Order: sequence, then structure tokens, then C-alpha cells
Amino acid sequence: MADPPADIPEDINKTSFWMPGNYVRTVDRTSESYQACKDVIACMKERADVERLYARQLSQWSSKWKSITDSRPLYGSLLRAWQCFFSSTERLSALHTAISQSLVSEDGERIRSWQKESFPRKIFCGFRESHDLGTAFSRAQKPWVKKLKKLEKACVAYHKSCQREQTAQEKENQAKHNPKLSESKLSKIQQSREKASQDRCKARDRYEKALENISGFAPRYMEEMESVFDQSQEEERKRISFLKQAFLSIHRHLDITNNESIKAVYSELHHTLMSISEADDLRWWKNNHGPGMPTDWPKIQEWIPPVKKQKPGKKPKAHRVAEEKAVMIGGVRVRAIYNYNGEEDDELSFKAGEEFLKVEDEDDQGWCWGVKEGGVEGFYPANYVLPVK
Repeated sequence: MADPPADIPEDINKTSFWMPGNYVRTVDRTSESYQACKDVIACMKERADVERLYARQLSQWSSKWKSITDSRPLYGSLLRAWQCFFSSTERLSALHTAISQSLVSEDGERIRSWQKESFPRKIFCGFRESHDLGTAFSRAQKPWVKKLKKLEKACVAYHKSCQREQTAQEKENQAKHNPKLSESKLSKIQQSREKASQDRCKARDRYEKALENISGFAPRYMEEMESVFDQSQEEERKRISFLKQAFLSIHRHLDITNNESIKAVYSELHHTLMSISEADDLRWWKNNHGPGMPTDWPKIQEWIPPVKKQKPGKKPKAHRVAEEKAVMIGGVRVRAIYNYNGEEDDELSFKAGEEFLKVEDEDDQGWCWGVKEGGVEGFYPANYVLPVK
């Protein structure tokens, strides 16, 4: 333990930890640390909001341009490379969403739980640690404050006695040079100066005694104050150590440069970009939009006679309902490829190109049941129509 420093400027000495009441700054450090934890939590919550907003913007950007890309004239490996930007962005969006969740649910909750355990409160006295430290500092400083007040009082008395002695000395000097002053008055003035000198000496002795007393007590005072201060330092060390680990955890979540998922995203994107092949894309275009496309070259199309319905096989509508034949819900839209004129009342008539609904599947004799606009329904040859794509 070092000796009290000497020749310290008065203004600095007033703010020194050793002066009465100045330990309050150390006591208040507990409540300030508590507030600092709240600030860290609020700060990281805002950063989590930033990460979440960024993730949403990435996703919106990807969705917007992904739909636009589908209508643009890129194709083949070049199109796949462009689309890879959007898939990689979706993965980045998910990553930043996870970062946002980690900052709040993991780091924020960790600090909040530790804060609750590390800052127990004392009823009507704020934090227990602050109360205990304040009490211990006050107890250690109480005798020192008493001795310091006695010293200050002795100092003031000594300075006043010096001033009175100086005044008496000046008065005596003036009297000696005054020829009109009687011997008796001069004698009284000299006696007054001598008494002032004696009072100054006594005040000096009391001042020195008070200084000796407080100087002798200083080592014990410093030891007790440092003991309480060391307790405060240990609690603060624990807080600094915890917050250091908390900050490292936050850094680990935010540092995407070492994140393997990020590396994989950009590695895959780079691989896709390097896979762009002029030859493959030109070949694809040739085979899908150029000379490489298969073509059904013109040739004779043989006429296919319509299949005649077999009268005994076709059943009336009432009989079909009785058998509960499965009906298509909504029907299937078909287009006629030949003209057909119904020969009986329960048959449909239509022209090539006309569209209507097929509401029942083909039966074993090649007939279907259809409905035209206006509600006209009836049988027709199944091979006279094709589904509308």
C-alpha cells in the first residue's frame, strides 16, 4: 500500500477517492452497470430489427426479380446463373433472419437473465450491492472524517492566530516610530504582540498535533477503504468478464465472414456462374427454337370414318341415371375435329372447331355424353373430339 501522495493540487484533491463522500462514484457504478446492461439489450434489439428488415428486403427483391426473370429472353446456363442470384439471396435472407432471432432470443435473454441474478435489490434501498458498499465505505471513512474536521479546525485557528500576530506586529512597528506615543501605551502594544505570538505558537502546536494524529491514522484508513474498494472491483470484474463473453457471442452471430453457410452460398453461386456455357446455350436454342426442333413434315392424312353407334348398346338417359353412372363434376372441355349430325333425339350435332363439355367418360361402345351451351345435351362419338388444352 503506497503512502499518501504529497503536493497534490487542491482542486484535484477535492475530487480524490480518499476525500469524504467521494466513494459515492464507486457505489453508483453498480446502478450504472445495471443501466448499461439495459442499454446493451436495447442496442442489440435495434440491430436485430435492422437484420430482420434487411432479410425482408432481400426476400422482396428476390421475389420481384424472380418473376421478372421468367419473362425475359435469357435461357439455358445463363438463365440458371441469373436465377441462382435469387436462390442464394433467399438463403441469405434466412441467415439474416436467424441472426435477428439469435440477437434477441439468445444474446438478449442471456444478458437479461444474468442482469436479474447479478443485481439483487434491497427493499427501499435500491441495489443490495450499492447499499452494502455505501455502508462499508461510510463506516471505514467515519473516523477519518472526524479527524479531518479537527485538522481543518486547527488549521483555521492557526491561520487566524498568524493573522492576529501580523496585525499586532504591524501595530507595534508603527508605535515605535510614533514619538508622541507614551511609554505606557507602547508597552501595552508590545505586550499584545507578545500574547499574539504566544497564541500563534499554541495554535501551531495544536495544528501539528492534529496533523500528526490524522497522519498516523492514514494507513489504517487507507487499508480499510481499499478493502471495501477491492470488493467493488471484484464485482465489477465479474460484470466486465460476463459482458466480454456476451459481446463475443454477439460478434459470433454478426460475423458472417466466417459463417460456413455464407461460404457455401457464394461458392455455389460462383460455381453456377462459371458453369455458363456458350455452346450449351446455343445448342439449347437450336434444339428448342431453331433447326434442331423436331417437325411433323406434311404428309397424307388418311380419312378416319366415324364410328357408328350401336343402337342396342346405347342406353337411354333415364336408364343411365338409374345405373348411377359416374358424372364428371364440371366436365372436360373438348373441341370437335369433324362435323357430326345427330341421327336421333338423344344425340348431339356439331361442326368441326365447335367446343362443348364432355360430362361422362367414353363407354365401351365409343360414345360420350356431352353438354353444349344453352343446356343442349346428348351422345356423340368419342373419336370426333379432342380435349382443349
